[in-house]
Amino acid sequence: MHDRPSIIALVSIRAALAEDLPLLPRIEWAAGEKFRAIGMGGIADDEPLGPSELAAYQAAGRAWVHVEDGMPVAYLLMDVVDELVHIEQVSVHPRAAHRGIGRGLIEHLADRSLVPLTLTTFRDVPWNAPYYARLGFIVLHDPAPQLRKIRRHEAELGLDRWPRCCMIRPAPPTARR
Repeated sequence: MHDRPSIIALVSIRAALAEDLPLLPRIEWAAGEKFRAIGMGGIADDEPLGPSELAAYQAAGRAWVHVEDGMPVAYLLMDVVDELVHIEQVSVHPRAAHRGIGRGLIEHLADRSLVPLTLTTFRDVPWNAPYYARLGFIVLHDPAPQLRKIRRHEAELGLDRWPRCCMIRPAPPTARR
């Protein structure tokens, strides 16, 4: 009887490190390319956050990466908006897509949050609002003031050429006690 060694790929979610930051825009650029295929080239061409902005998220402990074999393949950035946890960005490199990595990052954040999660997203893009709905988010029709301010800023940037919405995912019942 021969025992075969098992091969385990090193896969994990961890806080982003300074050395991860240069890779995050590349992940976002690659992930954004699928917008081009549905006529949203302006989104595909949108500039990712710059080094100083990413460094601020990382320094504040508000950036996480999903790492495979030592390299980030996805990341999530969060803010606090209206006293709730707000997902500012979640991007998964296409080579790592369709494996639950984005969901894993969101669940990682939710597991550490005692308050609801919010985000803004494209309403009709399959991997945006419909995807988030499958993760328990619902459309928020009357967002709080800071979230409304984010939506106004998005409109000023021209993002409203395509329908957008705010969404919220309630905190788990155990967190509300």
